[in-house]
Amino acid sequence: MRILRPLATLLTAALTGTALASPADAGTTSVPVQLVSITDFHGYLRPPSPADGGTITGPDGKAITVGGAAYLATHLQRIRSGHPNSIFFTDGDNFSGWPFEVDAHADEPTVEVLNALGVEFSSVGNHELDVSKSFLVDHMQQGKCFGTIGVDSCFTDSTGRRFRGADFEFQSANIVDAKGRTIVAPYTIRWVRDHGRAYPIGFIGMTVPDTPVGSTSYQPELRALDPVAAADAAAAELGRRGVKAIVLNLHDGGTDASATYDNCVNPSGPAIDLARRVSPSIDAIVTGHWHAAFNCMLPDPAGNSRPVVEATNHGRLINEINLRLDRRTGEVLRSATTSVNHAVTRDVAPDPKIQKIVDYWTAAGERKYAEPLAQLTGDFTRAANSAGESTFADLIADVHLWTARQDGQADLGLVAAKPAVGSTALRGDLLVAPSNKPGDAPGRVLLGESWDAYGYGNPVLTVSLTGAQLDAVLEQQWQPQPDGSVKFAPLAVSGNVRYTYDARRPVGDRVAPADVTIDGATLDPSRTYRVAALAYTVIGADGYPAFKTATDAVRNNTDHETFVDYLRAHPTLTPAPLDRVTARG
Repeated sequence: MRILRPLATLLTAALTGTALASPADAGTTSVPVQLVSITDFHGYLRPPSPADGGTITGPDGKAITVGGAAYLATHLQRIRSGHPNSIFFTDGDNFSGWPFEVDAHADEPTVEVLNALGVEFSSVGNHELDVSKSFLVDHMQQGKCFGTIGVDSCFTDSTGRRFRGADFEFQSANIVDAKGRTIVAPYTIRWVRDHGRAYPIGFIGMTVPDTPVGSTSYQPELRALDPVAAADAAAAELGRRGVKAIVLNLHDGGTDASATYDNCVNPSGPAIDLARRVSPSIDAIVTGHWHAAFNCMLPDPAGNSRPVVEATNHGRLINEINLRLDRRTGEVLRSATTSVNHAVTRDVAPDPKIQKIVDYWTAAGERKYAEPLAQLTGDFTRAANSAGESTFADLIADVHLWTARQDGQADLGLVAAKPAVGSTALRGDLLVAPSNKPGDAPGRVLLGESWDAYGYGNPVLTVSLTGAQLDAVLEQQWQPQPDGSVKFAPLAVSGNVRYTYDARRPVGDRVAPADVTIDGATLDPSRTYRVAALAYTVIGADGYPAFKTATDAVRNNTDHETFVDYLRAHPTLTPAPLDRVTARG
């Protein structure tokens, strides 16, 4: 039976991030349970640099150096020591990481580390679906290989064995396939023991609802159920199974106004909104996705306080929630619940077992980086001519068309050379002059160099646009600004496209359909064309809203892998003339 408290007491707890006073006899009539979690690890095996979040603001306002899997392991051992009923889990976005040594090895290094850390289960984050449902369920969870073993997947790990998959399972109650079936189990039940009796605790997995249409996780064959309804349904089912203690492992987040990592000041965001609405039978809510840090106690719809927490990202924080279960009923005694975020400082000895794994994959990443892919006869740079065209942007537009035609039909490729908003996928140049990287030589393109130059883990989509819609996209390269100026945000086109624009004409009327040709034929406003572009561009996030009218999306490979495949298929590259776009006047 949960204890109701006056609203003023609840509000005080919510603002301070502290638990309500424990009953005097809670320690003698209850079962202690420790929940330990991390979120948004993203494959950061090595300590993150300051630019990647290698510091966090401490309680005194000073920066603390944090992160690194080996340090994480040491802190986990300290935090969990002396807690026989300790459960360690993650809140999603474990892999699909950005460090090269992880990404280039199909995220398998991350799974080896998480296995070694003892992760028991995880919610499905949006980035768990960056490749496909099969990649998550069949490869990452079950260890099934794809492509060429040792080249595309199933690499040899630090123990000399082939990748075998995760030792932990994934849950999501709200991501379903075309038939409405959840792609993984909606929840998991863990058992704790005390005085010879076992008590169940249910953990409901939940995924940020825009995952099926997100830029990196774009999976058009999946859809998301309403998270509140899905959480309540899973909680009700757990209740029918006799589970009285329930935790929502929610991969969606929020933020607060505090500058430190273990506080709660005016929290807001989708996870906070959801926390105020989901079933009172849920006793704690662990969140992620926003890479934020907060430790709140918030009232549920029945007015009872429960923890709502987030432990930032990249292994920088560990959240610890301590519950007490009523020894008779198995219910959580809310008044005895406490929560704290711990900083993963680097002033401790790194765990040698985990450090060995990290060192192994760091060396493997260095070898992978140095693999030669292609030879250049000239520089491919992002330097644009007066029409906004560059050799590197043109190359990537060709890459998009090429990859879309491997398994389907496409008429042209596009890439945002200088997006109207946000950052560009074109992150570097490919130069003939050798770098100082091991294995490089004049004109040689290393695998790691291709990774550095293009992409951020975004899939290439093939979508349908009418000629009129495509013309509208091209017109949005010019966008009026608040100060009265016009911003030019050029789109590069594949080599089978030519068009002319007139910057002297009004914005919105600078590209005439009659001045656009595709494969030598004039653009037909009424015809439907298949266009290959990054998902980030297609969903309008690059600032070309006309792209949102696209239909019939088909997902191709992701940007990094697409470029590697293209370079392997085109071992000698020569920059094409900058004659695809002509400025009139």
